[in-house]
Formats: sequence, C-alpha cells, structure tokens
Amino acid sequence: MEKAQKEYYLNEQIKAIHKELGRKDERAELDELKKKIEEAGMTEEAKEKALQELHRLEAMPPMSAEGTVSRTYIDWLVSVPWKQKSKEIRDLTKAEEVLNEDHFGLDKIKDRILEYLAVRQLVKNPKGSILCFVGPPGVGKTSLGKSIARATGRKFVRLSLGGVRDEAEIRGHRRTYIGALPGQIIQMMKKAGTVNPVLLLDEVDKLGTDFRGDPSAALLEVLDPEQNHMFQDHYLDVEFDLSKVFFIATANVMHTIPPALQDRLEVLRLSGYTEREKLEIAKRHLVPKQAESNGLRTEQFEFTDEGLLEIIRHYTRESGVRNLEREIGSCCRKIARKFVGETVAADFKDLVGAERVQQMLGPIKFRQQGVAAESEIGLATGLAWTEVGGEVLQIEATLVKGRGAVTLTGKLGDVMQESAQAALTCIKARAERLGINLDFIRKRDLHIHVPEGAIPKDGPSAGITMAVAMASALMRQPIRKNVAMTGEITLRGRILPIGGVKEKLLAAHRFGIDTIILPKDNEKDLPEVPEEVRSVLEINLVETIDEVIALALEETRPAPITDDAPPLWTTEPPPALQAPVEQ
Repeated sequence: MEKAQKEYYLNEQIKAIHKELGRKDERAELDELKKKIEEAGMTEEAKEKALQELHRLEAMPPMSAEGTVSRTYIDWLVSVPWKQKSKEIRDLTKAEEVLNEDHFGLDKIKDRILEYLAVRQLVKNPKGSILCFVGPPGVGKTSLGKSIARATGRKFVRLSLGGVRDEAEIRGHRRTYIGALPGQIIQMMKKAGTVNPVLLLDEVDKLGTDFRGDPSAALLEVLDPEQNHMFQDHYLDVEFDLSKVFFIATANVMHTIPPALQDRLEVLRLSGYTEREKLEIAKRHLVPKQAESNGLRTEQFEFTDEGLLEIIRHYTRESGVRNLEREIGSCCRKIARKFVGETVAADFKDLVGAERVQQMLGPIKFRQQGVAAESEIGLATGLAWTEVGGEVLQIEATLVKGRGAVTLTGKLGDVMQESAQAALTCIKARAERLGINLDFIRKRDLHIHVPEGAIPKDGPSAGITMAVAMASALMRQPIRKNVAMTGEITLRGRILPIGGVKEKLLAAHRFGIDTIILPKDNEKDLPEVPEEVRSVLEINLVETIDEVIALALEETRPAPITDDAPPLWTTEPPPALQAPVEQ
C-alpha cells in the first residue's frame, strides 16, 4: 500500500513539474491524438486501427518502449493526407503558357499533358495517369515533371529509385521490426500533404534486385490503376488510395524495365535536341540561369549566336543540354573574374563570340569527324543509337594476302559479328553481278574493323554498312564520303527495319552528313524527325542491298581485282573496267 501511495505521489509531482515547464500531461496528449484521428478524414478501416492503437497506448506506462512505437504509428496515420486536395488548374491556355515558358520544343509531350487536362474537365473522377518519359540524359525529363505540377496546380514530390534494391523501400517494413517506417511512397505522400500530387519516380530503369526482394515488382501495385486505390503499405497495414496521384516515371532506356512494369506505363520518348533547339534553350534558359548563379547582370555581357554555336559544336557532344549549361557556366565565371579582377569601364559589355569562347574554354574538345575528308575504298559511315542518343559509326574493311579468312575487330558483340557474316555471304552470292572474282577472294583475308575499339558495340543495324564496306573493298570502288546508312541485312539481300531512327538522323544532321540510306519499312518513323532536320537531309528508302550499293558507291566503274591490282589506299583512279567474259 505504501508503494502504491508513493508512486501516486511521485506521478502527481511529475505532473506538477510538467505543468511548471509548460508541457502537456499524458491525458491531454492522448485527448489531442484522439481529436486528430477524428479530424484526419481517414477511411473506416484506418480510423478503427488508429483508435484501437490509441486504447493500447492508454493502457501502457508513459515512457515504455512499446508506447513509443504505438505513438509513432498513430502519428503516421494522422499525418498522411487522407482527404486534403490541391485545387487543380483547368485552364488549358494558362497550362500551355506555363509549359512553353519552362521548356522549348517537346511538342508531343505538351500535347499529351493538355489532352489530360481536357479530359479532367469532362470526366468527374478520372483515373490517375501514369506516364513514362524515356530519353537520354539532359533532355529535361525531371524538369518537365516540375513544369507539369506547376501547370496543373498540384504539389510536386520526387522519389529517386536509382540503385534501390529493397522491396521495403517501396512498401515499408512491418511494425514488428525495430525502427520500422513506412515505405517511400507513403513518405512522399506525407511530404506532399495532398492526395493528388505529381509524384515523379526518377530513374525507374535503374532499379535493382537482390535477396531482399524486387522493388520493381512492388511498383506494380503502385502503378496499376485497377489496384492502386487500395495500396497497402506494410507499416500502416491499412489501404491507402493512390488513384488520384499523377505518376510520372523517367528512364534512359526501356530494356532494363521488366515487361510487366512496362505494360503499366504510357511511354513518351524524348529524343535529343537539334542544334537550333539547343541554341534557343541556351538563349532563353541557360544563359540567364548561369548569369544569376554567377552574380552577373545581362547588361554586363552577351553571348552571340556564333559564340553559343561554337560551344554547341566544338565543346559538347550530347543529346541533352547538361554539358552545354556547364560550359556556359564556365564562361560566366571567367567573365565574372574579369569584372572583379580588372578595371573596366562602367558601361563595358563583354561580347562573347566564337573567338572569345575559344579564349575562355581553351582548345576545341570535339571536331566534326562524321564525314571523311574524301571518298575512300572500304570506309563506310553508319548510324548507331545509344542510351545517350544517336552516334555516327565508321566501319573499315581492308584486304590482305591470305587464305580467305575473315577477321572482325572493334569489340563487337555476338549479334554484330553474325550480322557481318551474313553481309559477307550476301556479297559473295552477288559476286558475279558485282564483278568480283571469287578465286581472288580465296587468296585474300578480309579484315573488318570498327574504330574506338574500347567501346562495346552490338546490334544488327550495322549490317548494310558492313556489306557496303566489304563490297567497296572487293570491288575497289570508293564509298561516297557524305553518305551514312543503317539497316539490317538478310542473306538474300533484303533490308529489314531498325530502331532509333529519330536519334540516328539527328546524329547525322549534327555531324554534317546530308545523304541517308534507310530501310523502306522505316518510312513510318520519319514524321517523328523534326522538319528542320528532314528538310536538309536527302533520305533514300531502300529494300535491297543492290539499291544500297548503287547509292553508296562512287559512279566510277570498278577495276577488275587481280593479284597485280594496286594497293587499296592509292589515290590514283582505277583503270577502266574490262567487259566480263561470258562463261
């Protein structure tokens, strides 16, 4: 009895001390928690769970470890948004102005956003959209998500998924674990404070998997419109409605995303920018941004178009504008140093042209290497596509004395090696038609090399490029220097369609190539290419290797190949072709 009286006396003292310090007593805190539960607007399931946990908390000693766990759980339940909504902007004109103000180009993406807003006005409770922006680094995928949030009047939250390997990062840990917390989805919803934010899932193609589970599989429930209205986090252990969230995923490539997850995404591809688009982006966005970052005023300096084009052409090689912004920032820092470290007139304005850029940034980093100085035998120009955009690829073919062997170098993948074998067989099958002596081929080794040997290369789209390089070497006929090509080849000489047409044509335009050879079946992809690029390119659509050879090789007739033929690297024109002997 004395012990109970002593505990009561001490508890009363504690209450008095808390009151003196301005702290609430335990009962008042519990009443406040109950009030928050009543006002949170939870679902019946969540409310019942919260009140049940509150009753458990009331029965626990104030400072017990279990009490802290229960209190944290209730705090999460009441702090997650259950009914708070952002008031959406439904004015299409205003939304279009915001999108155009933040980004130049990207018309297809902007049209899709405006279509979504139009549907929102016609449908009372539309399902949340799940878009996936796929494109090379630096083209504006993440910043476009922010613009969409601004254009729609929603809150914006970003969840980076790069390197995430634990399923619990998405769904959370169960409360039985020490230090358990909800997953990142619920944490982002709490951060947004509304049930209808724009939630950006950044780098979704870089999700990993290990013994802790597969986070991409956990995302299936999050991104499925038929299921995400009852998403269940392991920690909260109650259903939470994600159907009003505007999900946007970003990725550099699609092949690393599981098919089941791809099926839930509406993919919108962002290709690289053209030179004109980069120039406009630099003038409208990058230069003002870097001027502000480096404490400069616009009246202190000015980039001419020639100066910006010098940076674009000779100091960056990218599909996006990230390195372009970096180089412009470097110029701005040097201009700032000039104004601070030197005595200049009050009205002095630094005009940054091409020569001034070279003074500030040093020697040229990139030269236009896409077009050979002159047409050469066995040197063909192909077009390739990587996750950072399109590239120009040169393929060399040379004959040396030997026993008819074929050597492939340049770190080629299995598919590309098989494509080379198919191309060679196709050319041999047409030897008589092309004026090639098969007996001579048996006494020569053919070496095919793709430069930049440290970089792995693979894929079937270089098939016609290798075939043309081989035909040129065997026929001793130069390949036009301004022609680039891409396409898969079959043994019968048919040309099959390939992917990445837009990126490849942008690369050809960037490197100054004006004649393109494409498979006929890729004609459907040409509307995706900007008009300013299509208008300056001569695009030839072909169905057979015979058409490719006719377009790619110089018009001069080839010389017959004999053991006495001059070396392949000679610049002397070959002797006139003798009429073939009828068998």
